[in-house]
Amino acid sequence: MSSWLLLVCGVWLVGLGAYFIFLRPALLPEDQRFMGTSIDALRSAAPELERWLGKVFTVMGGFMAGAGVLVVFIARTLLPVRARGTATTLAVAGFFTVALMSASNFVLHSDFRWLLPIPALVWLASVVSYLAKR
Repeated sequence: MSSWLLLVCGVWLVGLGAYFIFLRPALLPEDQRFMGTSIDALRSAAPELERWLGKVFTVMGGFMAGAGVLVVFIARTLLPVRARGTATTLAVAGFFTVALMSASNFVLHSDFRWLLPIPALVWLASVVSYLAKR
């Protein structure tokens, strides 16, 4: 069960990374709400902001997708053999990827904040399932 749950999280990370690389606009309506200004004001004050953010999100998306590929690999190869340190590694990786992202989106009052705890909870369920099998 833990392998399948983690596999789902890995595939989700790859998909999220692809979204950030290929589809995410540089500025979302929630971004201008958080900053308390309009997109036009941002464009006027920083004409290259959107182009720069596009590059930032491409890098971020690449890291997300790369982490997802590694998570899929771990789910398929290391979880079944129960290598020493796996549970700790999974817990720490889950904190720095899905849990921190979810928490940050709550702080930013993101439109997606209520959806993003789902991957964190699935990740947590994977770790709990893995530990329960001991």
